Amino acid sequence: MEGTAQDANLFEVIRVGGLATAVLVLAGTYVLVRFTTSALQGVGARWADKRLLINQVATLLRFLIWLVGLGAALALSVNLTREVLLALGGTAAVTIGFALKDLAASILAGVIIIVDRPFQVGDRVTFGTVYGEIASIGLRSVRLVTLEDVVVTIPNNKFLTDVVSSGNWGALDMTMQIEFFIGVDQDIALAERIVGDALTSCRYAFAKKPWDVFVNQVLHENVPALRLRARAHVIDVKYEREFETDVTKRVMAAFQKHRILPPALLHRSVDASGPSASAPSATLPS
Repeated sequence: MEGTAQDANLFEVIRVGGLATAVLVLAGTYVLVRFTTSALQGVGARWADKRLLINQVATLLRFLIWLVGLGAALALSVNLTREVLLALGGTAAVTIGFALKDLAASILAGVIIIVDRPFQVGDRVTFGTVYGEIASIGLRSVRLVTLEDVVVTIPNNKFLTDVVSSGNWGALDMTMQIEFFIGVDQDIALAERIVGDALTSCRYAFAKKPWDVFVNQVLHENVPALRLRARAHVIDVKYEREFETDVTKRVMAAFQKHRILPPALLHRSVDASGPSASAPSATLPS
């Protein structure tokens, strides 16, 4: 008799006739989310200057669609009586009690990220040893896609204590730095001019923003060297690799053409008749 009563109570709570409809609603919600994401990605590819805004709109729409779909499926499959609501509330309270610390910290961090905006969807950021583009910002975690196309999921609460740096902070363009090393006895002015020409002629460079080439002497692989640090803006963060490759190929080809050599060990000999040094000879490091 007790089993029969429990079965009857279960049938009173669950709408058996609405289960199939609830499953269809969830399936339709999934299809709608996939369609919306695909459509907005197409729009973002067509209007590149609005891509970051469209990514943010897509994130919000996916969240709202899932929220409405899950609510509709629950309403169709469960009789939300006073007893059911109390039972759901008690279950939720126990579940939240076990995971309150980490979940609350992640949700709080998610709200802080949205309000304070240290970064946003589409930004290129560095977090610890991970570098890539922010793909999505959720209530619990942030998903980041590296340049190797690896998806990294980071809990939001990590951003409350650890340092994160944003390369473009909401803009499509981003500052890029590329380093080149030459021997200390090479033509500095010519090398600097070659690097500058490569920056200004690159089709991925953002010509409306300034560029610079900084020169200083360093030890490169235990050999004295001149470092030329090129700094310019790439027109769109998605062309980061193409920008670096194009500039590097142009600079190295020009260095080879004008015989600008890499860092090398310099051997100087002193003439016995006086302190004047003879011309140095160079040995490339192995």
